[in-house]
Amino acid sequence: MTPIFNLHAISVQFGRLQALTACTLRVNAGERLALVGANGSGKSTLLRTLHGLVRPVAGSFQQDTQARQTMLFQRPYMLRASVLNNVALGLWLKGVPWKQAKEQALQALERVGLADIAWRNAKALSGGQQQRVALARAWALKPQVLLLDEPTSSLDPTAKREVERLMAEFSEAGMTLIFSSHNLGQVKRLASRVIYLEHGHLVADLPTAAFFNGPLPAAAENFLKGELA
Repeated sequence: MTPIFNLHAISVQFGRLQALTACTLRVNAGERLALVGANGSGKSTLLRTLHGLVRPVAGSFQQDTQARQTMLFQRPYMLRASVLNNVALGLWLKGVPWKQAKEQALQALERVGLADIAWRNAKALSGGQQQRVALARAWALKPQVLLLDEPTSSLDPTAKREVERLMAEFSEAGMTLIFSSHNLGQVKRLASRVIYLEHGHLVADLPTAAFFNGPLPAAAENFLKGELA
């Protein structure tokens, strides 16, 4: 099977800061991959590297260029425009005629349960609603790979459940999910595989059941126990 991503010993550096060090990772289509670790461990940097926003300074990075992918950031950016236009714009930038883009955008909003607020100002929505708009915007582009950076951080429990439900449905439809999360319950519910990062090093790469039931490298074991230095 040709992997979507194949990284061998990649390193990423920002000035004097070593953000990732010699990380090796292979991701196949259909996986649900969770990135966990403390703040500053390299989760966001790895996601941005996979999405082509950051270039490794060392190592080998290969990806399936035929696989369409998109990324949701921790705080999705909303234009000062209607919810519908926020979703339609991405399609229009991809070359879809504006009228057709709006029709497809409305279908995407129906998919995430927000068609009834299509004409509201996106900037005025709650955090949970904005995250669902961002998911609609991503789904409208029909990606095969969806990267998400802390998709439910700072959301209330109801909004978290809605976002998780959509992520699960996207995965069931065949989309590859790669997401970072501090919510270990969410990782158990959604991930098929867990990557643990610490200080830019990829310390553990295990199926979800194996990650939570051990044995683990000491650093990952301490993380699960909440005993990080």
